[in-house]
Amino acid sequence: MNISGTKMILFGFITLIVIIALAYWAGVLSKQIIEDDSNEESGFIIESSDDQEASGRDPGQPNIKVNYAEDEWVTHGGDYYNRRFSQLDQINVETIGNLKPEWVTSLGASLDMKFSGEATPIVVDGVMYIATAENDILALNAKTGEKIWEYRPEIEQKLDTVCCGWTTRGVAVADGKVFAGLLDARLIALDQKTGKLLWETEVADWEEGYTITSAPLYYNGKIYTGVAGGEYGIRGRIMAYDAEYGHEVWRWYSIPSPYEENGDTWPDDENKNWLHGGAPIWNTPAVDPELGYLYFVTGNTSPDLDGSKREGDNLYANSIIALNAETGEYIWHFQQVHHDIWDLDPTNPVILFDVEINGEKRKALGEAGKTGWIYFLDRTDGTPLIGIEEKEVPQLAEQKTSPTQPFPIGDSFVPQEVTEEDVERDLADDFEGEIGSIFTPFWDEPITLKPSAFGGANWPPSAYSPETEYFYVLGTDGYIALSRMDEDIYEEGSMYIGSIMVPVSDAPQRGTVTAMDVKTNKIAWQVVWDDNAYSGVLATAGDLIFVGHNDGRLIAYNAKTGEEVWSYKMDAGANAPSVTYEIDGEQYLSIFAAGNSLAGSVHGDKVYTFKIDGKWNGTAIDASEKSPGSKVGTTEEPKETEPLDTTGETTDPYELGISVYEGNCLSCHGNMGENGHNGPNLQLSEFAEDYENVVEKVNNGGEVMPAFGENLSEEEIEAVARYVNEVLTKADE
Repeated sequence: MNISGTKMILFGFITLIVIIALAYWAGVLSKQIIEDDSNEESGFIIESSDDQEASGRDPGQPNIKVNYAEDEWVTHGGDYYNRRFSQLDQINVETIGNLKPEWVTSLGASLDMKFSGEATPIVVDGVMYIATAENDILALNAKTGEKIWEYRPEIEQKLDTVCCGWTTRGVAVADGKVFAGLLDARLIALDQKTGKLLWETEVADWEEGYTITSAPLYYNGKIYTGVAGGEYGIRGRIMAYDAEYGHEVWRWYSIPSPYEENGDTWPDDENKNWLHGGAPIWNTPAVDPELGYLYFVTGNTSPDLDGSKREGDNLYANSIIALNAETGEYIWHFQQVHHDIWDLDPTNPVILFDVEINGEKRKALGEAGKTGWIYFLDRTDGTPLIGIEEKEVPQLAEQKTSPTQPFPIGDSFVPQEVTEEDVERDLADDFEGEIGSIFTPFWDEPITLKPSAFGGANWPPSAYSPETEYFYVLGTDGYIALSRMDEDIYEEGSMYIGSIMVPVSDAPQRGTVTAMDVKTNKIAWQVVWDDNAYSGVLATAGDLIFVGHNDGRLIAYNAKTGEEVWSYKMDAGANAPSVTYEIDGEQYLSIFAAGNSLAGSVHGDKVYTFKIDGKWNGTAIDASEKSPGSKVGTTEEPKETEPLDTTGETTDPYELGISVYEGNCLSCHGNMGENGHNGPNLQLSEFAEDYENVVEKVNNGGEVMPAFGENLSEEEIEAVARYVNEVLTKADE
C-alpha cells in the first residue's frame, strides 16, 4: 500500500501531539498523588488562596435561592438551611382532627434490634425515596405507597465498627441521581428513575473504624459527606465529591496537624494523638449559597472520656465549623466544649435562619448541643448572636481539664445538675455515690451527672419556624455515671473510649419538647415526657409541629402554645423525623416508623402517610424484596458461603448466644458488655451474675430496656442469658 509523504508527516505530527498530551497528563497525575500524600498529613486538600484568587472563584452563589419547603421535600433538612419548615397549611390546627392514614407501606427490612430507623424521606416529582437501617434504598409512589424500584446493597454482616447500631439518616436526590452513604463507608449514586448503580466510591475503610450514618448533601454539582467513628480513634474529615463521576474534589480534616493553625491544641509527641483523635462529622451540613459557606458540627474527641492523653482544647472537635463550600477552605469555628471528657459533643444538624434583633437583620445560625444549650451565632463570622460567656469550671489535674467553658446566655432545655431532690425522687434507696453538674470532672471514683452522653440534644433534627421565630428542639433528661478505666491503648478498628460510661441503674429517663425564642434564647414553652424524645421535629405553616414518640405515637402540637392537638399510634417506635408534601392539591404527611435500638422502642418497617380524610384500608402494601417492582441490587459478585454443619454440635457452645447478643444487645451494652450507649456495663453487673435475673430481664425489660419476650424464642433468650452470665460477667477477671 502506498502512503504519501504528506500523510506520513500528518500521522507523525498527530502521534507527537498524543505523546505530549499523555506525558502532560502523567505529570499532572504524579503531581496530584504527591500533593495527596502530603495533604494527608497537613489536613487539607484545597486550592491555595492564590490559586482561588487567580481563578476568580467566588464561593458565593447568589443565583441559588433558598426557599422554605412546600410542594416537595427535596433535601434532608427540607431546604439548604436545614430549617425543616414547610409552607403547606392545609393540615392545620383547625383541620388536624380529620388527619387519617392514606397509605402504609412495609419495606421488609431491618427488624432486628441492632437496627434503628432514623431516615428522613425525600420527595421529588411525586416519588418518595427512603432508606432502611440495612441501607436498602426504595423509591415509592408518594401518592399511593406502591414500590417503584429498590436497591439492596451487600454490606458485610460482620461489620463491627459501629458504636450505636446499624442505621442511616437518609439519601440526597438531585441531578437525576439518588446519592447515599453506606455504613461500610462507601458513597454511591443511583439512577433516579431506575435505581441502577451509576458510580461507587470508597470514602474510607470500615475496618479502620470509619462508617457513614448521615444523609449526604447535594449542592452546586457536589456531594458532601463526613464520616462517623469517633469511638474508634479515627481522624475526622468531610469530603466533597463530584456528583457526576464520584471523584473527590476536596477534603478537610477536623483535626489539624501539629504544623497547622490550631495544631498546638493537641500534644505533639511520639504518640501522635492527633492522628486518631476523633472529631467525626456525622450530621448533614447546611449551606448558605449567598455567602458560599458550608456549616456542620464535629463530634467527640478520642478517647472520649480520658483527657489525660490529649492536653489542650483539642480543636476542631466539639465545634461548629464554617468552610468555603467550593474549596473546603476553613472560614471560622466555635467550640462548644473545650477538651471534652464527658462525650458532650454536638450532633444536632446546624440550622440557618435570618432574624431581626435590635432592629438589625442578622444572618443567624443555631445548633442544639448535648450540653442542653442552643448556641446561636452570627453565621458570617461565628460570633455569638445573643451572648456566650466563658466561665471558670471545676478542675482536675489528672484529666488536664480546660480552665473555662462556654456558657450561653439564656435557658437550657434540660437540667444540667443532679440535685439531692433528684437522688431522693429518682435513684435507688441505697444510692451513695457522688453527684455533680455539667463540667464536673471525674477520675477513679464514679460521679453521677446530668446531662448524659445521650444529651441534651442528640442527632434527631430540630426545626425553625419563621412564623413563631421559635427554635424547636427535642431533648433527653437522663443520668450518667462516669469513672476512669485502666489504661486504654489505641488499636486500629477497636473501641477507644478511655473510661467507663454507664446509665444509672433503673433511673428514669425523661424527654423534653421545647420551643426556644431565637431572639432571647429563653424557653417559650416546653412539654416534658416520661421517656426520652428521640425522633426529630417538623414545623409547618399550619401552626403545627410534629414529633414522634418511642411508644409509636406521631404527635402534633400547637406551634405557638405547645398544646397537644392530635396523635396517632403506629406499630413501632416513631424515631425518625416526619416530612410533608403536596400532590394534586392535597397535603400529605409521612414518617418512617421502624423503632430504635438506643431508644429501646419496638421495631417495625413501615412508612405511614396521612392526609385529611385519609382512606387507608388497614392493609400495608408489601414493598419487601419478594414483592413486585424493579429490583436493582449490588453489582458485587455473590459471596460463597460454607455449608451449614448439621452433623453434630457447634464448636462454640456460646455461638447462638453471641449471635443474639450482637443482633439485639451490642448497641446498648457495647462490645463484650462494656462501653455501650444506653445500657449498664455487664462485666461489672452483680445483677447479671444470676442467670435467672438475666432471663427475666431479657423477657420483660426494665426502666429503659425493651422486653424481648415476644421477639426472641425461648432458646434464643436462654442462649443470650447464658452468654451474658457465663462469659461477659467474667470478662474482666
